[in-house]
Amino acid sequence: MSTPFTIRIFVADGDPEGIRIIDRMNWTGTGIVFPRTKWDDIKQRAEMSNTGIYILVGYQENDSDLPRIYIGQSDGLKNRIESHVKQKQFWDWAVCFVSNSNGLNRAHVTWLEYELIQRAKQIKRCHLDNGNEPQEPSLSEAEKADIQGFLNEMLQILPLVGLRVFEPVKAIKVSADVVPEKESKNKPPSWYKGEDTIIVPAQKEGFEESFLAEKCWYAIRISSGMLERIKYIAAYQTAPISAITHYAVVDSIEPYGDSGKYKLNFKGDPQEIPPVNFGDAPKGSMQGIRYTHFEKLQNASKLSDLIL
Repeated sequence: MSTPFTIRIFVADGDPEGIRIIDRMNWTGTGIVFPRTKWDDIKQRAEMSNTGIYILVGYQENDSDLPRIYIGQSDGLKNRIESHVKQKQFWDWAVCFVSNSNGLNRAHVTWLEYELIQRAKQIKRCHLDNGNEPQEPSLSEAEKADIQGFLNEMLQILPLVGLRVFEPVKAIKVSADVVPEKESKNKPPSWYKGEDTIIVPAQKEGFEESFLAEKCWYAIRISSGMLERIKYIAAYQTAPISAITHYAVVDSIEPYGDSGKYKLNFKGDPQEIPPVNFGDAPKGSMQGIRYTHFEKLQNASKLSDLIL
């Protein structure tokens, strides 16, 4: 069971999205969160002269779902981050952690940097901007225990300031019903419980690389009320095909990025079906996701059989 905790956030400039100073009772550390536009103000603070660890956060132009981060450490945060203001253009905001009592030394923050980079690489919820990977520094057993405690405090705070890239993905396991024989369109099957299939528009490259080869689909925004109901995914191939051509059984659903989108992992290979053509559906009907029932998909010949 997780232990409840309280954090205190001081909004230094009165702007909830501006400079925020974070502390916790009985913790020796301090967190500082700030937008890049506030750098000239934040660099004047005394904490920025301390030894610490920092994370720069932004997005790359061709991917608005997974954040891009850079993890670094320094004996003096001010000078190091000043260089990133001049040389790294991708980041929009940053979070830093220092010790209130100057208890962090270079070996400590190097270990924190090493651990965060390893976590980011393993969890794969971000694009990592670090080109060089630090070696794990040698710490005594007591030092490692202390700095592990500091890291645990950081990891509890980071999601509360909008950074979840170090949290393992918590997937929703899907248990699909056994698909019955086709039944009459006019009589819903006895196991009918509402929409259980998501239809996604797919361009050629994404369909071949993700839907068919990787056996997954992302990044989809799904309402929370539908998460536990989705059991199947169907791919609508965009023009010139303009038809639903394949479906797959969904094995699990997991968060993708920090913007409320999800990744669907398939159970086995996608299955080809007779094309469900766009037909007489209203223009723009498949510009986004749609929901239907799998039994309808089995019987449909055109898109309007599913969505109207």
